[in-house]
Order: sequence, then C-alpha cells, then structure tokens
Amino acid sequence: MTTYDLIDEAVIDAPADAVWEALVAEFRGAGQWWVPHNTFTAVSGAPDTVGARVGVTVHTKGVDKGGLKLRFTSRTVAVEPGRRLDIEYVDGVFRGPSASFLLEPLEGGRTRISMHFTGRPHGWLKVLAKVADLGAEHSRGTLAAFESLNRQLSAVGR
Repeated sequence: MTTYDLIDEAVIDAPADAVWEALVAEFRGAGQWWVPHNTFTAVSGAPDTVGARVGVTVHTKGVDKGGLKLRFTSRTVAVEPGRRLDIEYVDGVFRGPSASFLLEPLEGGRTRISMHFTGRPHGWLKVLAKVADLGAEHSRGTLAAFESLNRQLSAVGR
C-alpha cells in the first residue's frame, strides 16, 4: 500500500502571527493563496479548534479548469495557536494519519512554514497512485501555495 510521508517548507517574509492568520483563513475558505491547486471549506467548527472538520478539494488542473477533483475531509486534532496545527484525514480519497503545519519565527520578522503530510490514498485514488507520482504533485502544489502566501503577505508589509 502506498503511504506518503512528505515535508515541504518555505520561508515567508512576514511574522508568524500573520502567517497563522492566513493559514486559518485559508482553511475557513478564503481562497487567497492555495488556489488554484486546493480549495477548503469549513464543514464544522473553526479550523483552529480541536474537532473541527474541513473539506479539501485538490483541483488537478486548477480551479474551474476541468480535470480530476480529489476530495477529502480533515479533522483538527491538536492546536498550538500561532505555532502548530495538526489534522488527520477522516473521509474521502486520503485517510489518516495526519498533516502538521508548523510555524517557526525567524530573525527579521520572517517565518518558516512547514507541512508534514502523512497519508494513504483511499478508494479509486489507490489505483491512480500506482501510475502517477502523487507525492511529487502534492509537494509541487504545496510549495506553489507557500510561494503565493509569501507574495501575498510580503506585499501587505510594503
């Protein structure tokens, strides 16, 4: 069985509190910086509250561009406000164990953001995982989102 264990990170030219607010807003459905690759919808509760559920759609060709839509649901399992958000995958094409978003303040008001993704494809995605490098696609999409976040937040600071 295919299991992914990936860590993607970037340095954002903004303080950790701004990065945290942008992360939580995105999971509420803001659609500001993870688009066109992913969109999020709060299903129940605030994303930075233990027990909250967020619907995730991965748009393989981009939002409104056709292509496969990979849908799954996450549940928040641990929160350290402003520093760490841990989730598990509970429904859809990915299932457990988790993803962790970690923010590390750096000198000069910058922040390192990392996503540690561990998950297993479920259902029909298990078949696709045998012929497509979903791990590489995941990292490409995550790093593009982090670059977009950096552009967004560094523009606000100007």
